[in-house]
Amino acid sequence: MLDANLKNQLKAYLEKVTRPIELVAFLDDGDKSRELKSLLDEIASLSTRISVVEKEDAAARRPSFTIGEPGKPAGIHFAGIPMGHEFTSLVLALLQTGGHPIKLDDATIEQIRNLDGDYAFETYFSLSCQNCPEVVQALNVMAIINPRIKHVAIDGALFQAEVEAREVMAVPTMFLNGAAFGSGRSGVKEILAKLDSGSAERAAKELENKPVFDVLIVGGGPAGAAAAIYAARKGIATGVVAERFGGQVLDTMAIENFVSVQETEGPKFATALEQHVKSYEVDVMDVQRADKLVPGRVNEIHLANGAVLKAKTVILSTGARWREINVPGEREYRGRGVAYCPHCDGPLFKGKRVAVIGGGNSGVEAAIDLAGIVSAVTLIEFGTELRADAVLQKKLKSMPNVTIVTNAQTTEISGDGKKVDGLTYTDRATGASHRVALEGVFVQIGLVPNTEWLKGTVELSKHGEIVVDAKGATSLPGVFAAGDVTTVPYKQIVIAVGEGAKASLSAFDHLIRASVEDEAVVEEEVTA
Repeated sequence: MLDANLKNQLKAYLEKVTRPIELVAFLDDGDKSRELKSLLDEIASLSTRISVVEKEDAAARRPSFTIGEPGKPAGIHFAGIPMGHEFTSLVLALLQTGGHPIKLDDATIEQIRNLDGDYAFETYFSLSCQNCPEVVQALNVMAIINPRIKHVAIDGALFQAEVEAREVMAVPTMFLNGAAFGSGRSGVKEILAKLDSGSAERAAKELENKPVFDVLIVGGGPAGAAAAIYAARKGIATGVVAERFGGQVLDTMAIENFVSVQETEGPKFATALEQHVKSYEVDVMDVQRADKLVPGRVNEIHLANGAVLKAKTVILSTGARWREINVPGEREYRGRGVAYCPHCDGPLFKGKRVAVIGGGNSGVEAAIDLAGIVSAVTLIEFGTELRADAVLQKKLKSMPNVTIVTNAQTTEISGDGKKVDGLTYTDRATGASHRVALEGVFVQIGLVPNTEWLKGTVELSKHGEIVVDAKGATSLPGVFAAGDVTTVPYKQIVIAVGEGAKASLSAFDHLIRASVEDEAVVEEEVTA
C-alpha cells in the first residue's frame, strides 16, 4: 500500500521509536481487512520494534487495529485504514506510543494526567477531512498520557451503517462514553476545557496577571501571525489572543496561490504560521474569545472567561466565518444535514441527494467534488447566471448527475426533526415555489466578518467590516485592523499577511510617536 518514497520516509521516522509497539488487528474476510493487514505488515517490516498480531473479539469493529505496548491495554484504536489526511495521525500514534516526546507543555500534560474519571472517546472522521486529524491526534495523545482515556477513530465512509444509526452527518464528530460530545475542529486545549470544569476559571486568573502589552493582536490567522512576527522583531512586548490559531485557513483544503509555496493544505500552513510566531518572544493565548474592546490610552480587551487584557496598541484580525443563508431549518439542522465543508462532510453523503447553495467558484467547486460521491447534486444560485470561472462551469455542466437552478431563492430547509429531508426555493422570475427532496445541503455563499463584538466601538462598513485607512488604522487612535475582517478588498491569504505586517508597522510607529508626545507633556509639566 505504501510507495517506495513513503516507505523510506516512514522508516526514517520509525528509527526514533525507543520501545516495543504491538499492533493488534481485528479482521474479517473482506477486501478492506486484507488491505489493512497488508499496511500493518508493511509498517512492521520497517522497524524491529513493531510487531503485528491478530486477535478475535466479537465486540471489535472489523477491520480495525490498536496501537500499544505489548502486555498493556491499548488506548489508541483505529477502525478503518488511516490513509489520506489520517496517515499523519497514524505515524504520530506510532512515534508517541514508541517513546518519542509529546509536543505539549508540561502544564497541559499534567492537566491531562490528573483528569479524574474514565473516558471512552469515539471520533468519526473521513479520509478527505482536513479538520479531523487535529481531533484524532489530540485524543490519541491524551490516551497515551492518561491510561484511563481510550480513543477509537472511526472512518465514517467505511462504517456507513454505524454512521446512519448514530445520525452522524458531519465530521469530525466525537462521542464520550456513548453520548454526543462535540463536533468540528478541536485541539487538546479545547477538549480539556470541556472535561475540566475549573480550567476556564484558572485560565482567567492567569490572564489577569499579564502585563500591559505594547501590541496585542486579537486573532490568530495569517494577518494576526504576520502582525505578531513584525511586532516581535521590533523587540516590543507582543501578545496574541485567539479562539484558534490559524483561523479560517484551518478550513481551507488546498492552497496553491501563496507566493513561493507551490502547494500546501490549510492545516499545514496554519501549523507553520504558529511555529513561526512561537519562534519569537510572543505570548500566544489561544482558546480565548474576545467579547469587548474598551479603548483608551491603555486599551482593554475583555475575554469571554471574564479576564481583561491591556495593551498600548491593538491589532484586530478576527477574520471571517462561513456566511449563513438565514432561512428556517438552517441552524436547526446544522451538523444534521446542513454543512459548510464539502471536503470534510462529503463522504458521509455517499449515494445520497444533496444541494449546493451558491454559484461562485466555491459553490461550483463543491458541486463538482460532491458529484463524484453522491447520487445527485442540485446547485442553486440566487442570480440569473453562475458566477464561477468559465472552466469550472464547463466541468460542472458536463456532469450527468448535476442539476443547475439559477434565479432561485432558497426559502427553507426542512427535516424530520432529526435530519434534513428537503429544501424549498422560489423561482424569482415566476414566483413559483419548488421543493427538492434530499439528504444534505452545503452552503457556499461566502464569508461574514467576525465583528459583532465590536459594534459601537470602531467604525464598521454596511457589511460589518472594520473600516481602515491605507495604514490599517481604524477610527480609534492606537487601534489597527488587518485581514478578512477589514474593508480591504480581495480576501486572500497573501493579502492578509501583507496587511498584518502593515498594521504592525503602523502600531509600532504609533507607539514611537505616542512616547515622544508623552515625553513632551512631562517636560512641559516639569518646566511649568
